[in-house]
Amino acid sequence: MSIISLIIKREFISKVRNKSFIVMTFLSPLLFVGITVFISYLSSMKSDTKQIAIHDPSGVFVKELVAQNQEEAEYKYVDLTPIPVEYLRDSIANQSYEGLLLIPNTTDATSLETKIQLIANTSPSIALIEKVQNVIGKKITQLNLEKAHLDTLAIKKAQSTVVLSLAKSSGEETIKGLNEIKIFIGGAFGYLVMMFIIMYGNMVMRSVIEEKTNRIIEIIISSVKPFQLMIGKIIGTSLAGILQFMIWAVIGLSIMTFASYFFGVNVGPTARLTPEMMTAEQSQMMTTVQMYIKELWNLPIASILLGFIVYFIGGYFLYSSFYAAIGAAVDNQTDSQQFLLPIIIPLMLSVYIGFFSVVHDPQGTIAVVFSMIPLTSPIVMLMRIPFGVPLWQIVVSVSILFGTFFGVVWFAAKIYRVGILMYGKKPSWKELYRWLKYAG
Repeated sequence: MSIISLIIKREFISKVRNKSFIVMTFLSPLLFVGITVFISYLSSMKSDTKQIAIHDPSGVFVKELVAQNQEEAEYKYVDLTPIPVEYLRDSIANQSYEGLLLIPNTTDATSLETKIQLIANTSPSIALIEKVQNVIGKKITQLNLEKAHLDTLAIKKAQSTVVLSLAKSSGEETIKGLNEIKIFIGGAFGYLVMMFIIMYGNMVMRSVIEEKTNRIIEIIISSVKPFQLMIGKIIGTSLAGILQFMIWAVIGLSIMTFASYFFGVNVGPTARLTPEMMTAEQSQMMTTVQMYIKELWNLPIASILLGFIVYFIGGYFLYSSFYAAIGAAVDNQTDSQQFLLPIIIPLMLSVYIGFFSVVHDPQGTIAVVFSMIPLTSPIVMLMRIPFGVPLWQIVVSVSILFGTFFGVVWFAAKIYRVGILMYGKKPSWKELYRWLKYAG
């Protein structure tokens, strides 16, 4: 067995036997599900009802606002027009009411549009402001129509609400929000790649620093070349990460399969929804749930999983070369902070580009360009794959990514060779550049 193989085996076994690795591998999916359920529970909880006082001497708008009490869960509108405004202001100051809506005693639409006030001690929420503006705006519009002697009832009947039904070219019915599902899946996989790169890259760096600090590295280097040690650490740790992801993928697919069986969905290319799948009580909700699960199975799951593994390996190899070089250059993690920022910035940039560009135009110039740049492609390309990416773009992107890795690892190995035996000196960027020349 070659020396590199022995190093890979040593690093892999040390990672997978670690208690934290075992616990997080099986606990992370449960934590993710638990957090999702907890957030859903919190979002379903009703907040305390806040009272908004209304002073409307004209009596034109107060009925419209009070009628909103049946719809509003967060705010309750109270008609306090008979009470003088001065006392109402004191009530606001004493926090008896969340806010006071002052409406002038006039029906002139022009003055009403700009003279209505909402008084509050704290800045009111955007939702409250928009709700009040919409209610009053609709009422003013109605008054203007009546003033112009237009039939408001006929206008209301003439208004139309269009609901599009979606279907594929094959005639099969589809659902709304499919793009949102693709955005979520692409974003989740892109975020996982970023998280794994940072997490396992830090493992490589900490491992190098630990061996360097304990002087174990001096013994290892006596029988192993520094380049072989660096490559072995990178590959061994990446295999542990791939194993962890595959376990998560099996758990996730098992959950999807169970959900498909539980909701009575026939998965596969010939799947069809039939009335026998639904009970009378569940018809509408079950249809929606079934179609969502069916669309999830129709996504390019194999391409997404394979793309994740390929881009995780490529991105991890690329960034871990930097992490290994940094670990060799410093004596402790505190000294490594000055070198980590240039590594984190491209990863963060990838996430922002993904969420602000790919989600709106996955085939646009910005998305395509950054899915080719090796420092950003592992995340940006993964966000594009659920939307469908031409094969040639994936091939070019992967080729550039791994080609860049071989170039970077060549430079990183130079720093690694010199820095691995350097002690007691805090290096600078200038010092690292000198090491590159010295090791050349």
